[in-house]
Amino acid sequence: MFVITKSRFTVTVTLILTAFLSIFAITEFISPPHSQSSKSSSKNPKNIILIIGDGMGMPMINSYRTLKSEKLNTPVQTAWDSYLTGMQMTQPNDPRDNITDSSAAATAMATGTKTYNDAIAVDNNHQRLKSVTEAAKEKKKSVGIVVTSDLTDATPAAFGVHNVSRKNYTEIADQYYDERINGSHKVDVLLGGGAKYFIRNDRNLAEEFRKDGYHYVTTKQDLKKNQHEKLLGLFGEVELDKAIDRENSTPSLKDMTEAALTQLQKNENGFFMLLEGSNIDNAAHENDVVGALSEMEDFEKGVQAALDFAKKDQETLVIITADHSTGGFSYGAEGMTRETGYKWDPSPIIAAKKTPGYMAEKIAEGQDAEKVLSTYVDMKLTENEINQVQNAASQSNTADIQKSIQLIFDKRSFSGWTTLAHTGEDVPVYAYGPGKEKWKGLIDNTQQAKNIFAILEQK
Repeated sequence: MFVITKSRFTVTVTLILTAFLSIFAITEFISPPHSQSSKSSSKNPKNIILIIGDGMGMPMINSYRTLKSEKLNTPVQTAWDSYLTGMQMTQPNDPRDNITDSSAAATAMATGTKTYNDAIAVDNNHQRLKSVTEAAKEKKKSVGIVVTSDLTDATPAAFGVHNVSRKNYTEIADQYYDERINGSHKVDVLLGGGAKYFIRNDRNLAEEFRKDGYHYVTTKQDLKKNQHEKLLGLFGEVELDKAIDRENSTPSLKDMTEAALTQLQKNENGFFMLLEGSNIDNAAHENDVVGALSEMEDFEKGVQAALDFAKKDQETLVIITADHSTGGFSYGAEGMTRETGYKWDPSPIIAAKKTPGYMAEKIAEGQDAEKVLSTYVDMKLTENEINQVQNAASQSNTADIQKSIQLIFDKRSFSGWTTLAHTGEDVPVYAYGPGKEKWKGLIDNTQQAKNIFAILEQK
């Protein structure tokens, strides 16, 4: 017979408690550095920020991470890497297409319904679909749309209005003003480009918004001075210039993000905000690796501003994803050898002070090609590289000049492209803050809206 004495019992209990505490300590130690408590994760968020890198596929993220590490001379991650939760499928519901455009993708993420390419928050029968923007407004939350494209472009339009075609730019601009929820404008903060569609001979929407209490701004300086909760900012005739080409008077995505958050957080009911790095896509459509990666850097700073807000606020859910990938960008391409190094090389891209498109315009205007290249490219070019640009310049075709300059950066960095259009692969999803567990695993892009609708329905 085995008898436990009082002293033996005390030792046994002590050993069990010690083992338990050791396991608990180890579990806490090996948790990811940015993990959140279960209490934080299960709490319903007051605010939601959906962030979209337009055209941002995984190879583009890989290349930006490498470029950032090269600049800092140490391996680093992007602002969002630690919050990876899964992947997202992107295909549309279009009998002709199985690769999405931005409007079908945005409609899926805004409404939870698949539709045809070109559709703006309408279904295949052209019937209007309720968006998360409208649901947030019904809950008396503030709404913000912040983009580097023009505000009538596909992604912001699908979250802001309804139209049978993304190409109806003036109609979309009008709808931002005309469509209401319970008599109120649907979007409280509108920041981006698109002045040519908002200010026209037949209608001045900027003035109409101003009369309704919106503060209208056109420069970074005016944006930073703004104290109004209702805000319209138009910083370009169409989309904003690519980040590396922007003038000081044009705000960055970070500038617009911080200005929007300052105003949106004043609503005690919370807010929904769409934030898009739009011109990653535009640069990739041009197969311009310099422009695309300058936009990635601008995008990351905007994302970081949103994450900083969420970490301080503790009531904000941040979702980061892409609508699709663009250009078929390849992280590594023809020309790599054991002699050159079996790698993608960011150093030539870091040497660029402006995009190839910017340089091409200067050359097409009559400036000497070699002088333009030496001014805006901080690396020694070969005679063959200079000659190929001069030969293109002799044709006075800006597009050809741009391609000849882009080829220099592609070959030197070992960047490849398969198309000027979109590609259909899955894209990553990242999430931070209360409610983030809903974005775990492989999801369809419609799940973005379904998750947000579910959150908004909770009290």
